[in-house]
Amino acid sequence: MTQPREDIDIVKSDWALISGLHRFAHEAMAATFEIFISHEDKRYAQQAAGAAFDMLDQFDQDLSRFIENSDISRINNLSAGQPLKVCLDTFECLQLCRRMHAETNGVFDITVGSLLKCLLNKDKTLRNPSEQELNRARQRTGMGLLRLNEANYTVELLRDGVQIDLGGIGKGYGVDKMAELLREWSIDVALIHGGYSSVLAMGAPKGTKGWPVTLSHPRKRKQTLARLVLENRAVSGSGLQRGRHIVDPRTARPVEAKSATWACARDAASTDALSTTFMVMTPDEVKQYCSRHRDVSAMLVMAQWGKEPRQEKILTFGRWKESELLF
Repeated sequence: MTQPREDIDIVKSDWALISGLHRFAHEAMAATFEIFISHEDKRYAQQAAGAAFDMLDQFDQDLSRFIENSDISRINNLSAGQPLKVCLDTFECLQLCRRMHAETNGVFDITVGSLLKCLLNKDKTLRNPSEQELNRARQRTGMGLLRLNEANYTVELLRDGVQIDLGGIGKGYGVDKMAELLREWSIDVALIHGGYSSVLAMGAPKGTKGWPVTLSHPRKRKQTLARLVLENRAVSGSGLQRGRHIVDPRTARPVEAKSATWACARDAASTDALSTTFMVMTPDEVKQYCSRHRDVSAMLVMAQWGKEPRQEKILTFGRWKESELLF
């Protein structure tokens, strides 16, 4: 799992130019979430958006490791063998994380907290841990150390010191749940984004083929890399600034970073997790993943940081049609 991960506003478009939309914004999960709703009654749309944002705030209270009494904080303070009952949304999110971990052969891993603490200083620079420190961190890392009891919605750790973090999937999961709530309000045409890093398009605005989405270069924001038209699909982007580092939980070692990745699929939670995962996977691994999951597309900006600017490669897989572009 990429850490420290940065959601940067590389997924966006000028949705305000689409006629007949109502726009609502809310701060949560250290980001600005927005909902664009196509509906004839603005007051009704506002009430629906308000209900969705209220739900999002509750997710934040349950899923954030930075909130003292959240479900995640309580899990991180558990002793081994001590079952903890969590709310349904937290449990469902953890189940999704377990599925993504299996599908990505262990690359997406929410239990990397101890490993990151071992490998990185507080300022996110690399440190050189002893082999003993590294082995201790490895022993506390792995989704196999997290036992989920579906009958009682309980979570149990199999080893002391396991630390989980939903930062690589939480925004996308929140976006999906808000979309579910809007559908309960009979709103079928809307766009939701979490800090411009995870976007879910519901339906298509009247007179259009779908919602326009622009993918911009992470360092050259005025440079457009792709223009998408989305209907009932999601796209998420992840990037790392120069000087940051990512860690492959399979090897417990830092790996060379790409400058940005995007994933496109049917739901925002999956794309959120996959854009994170694709920062760690090799291009061949991303290609294989998209081949196995035909509904998933990927775009990678490959870059090597050095003293002098270097040539970058753009790789695309899946529905974006596999190609390689140089610039």
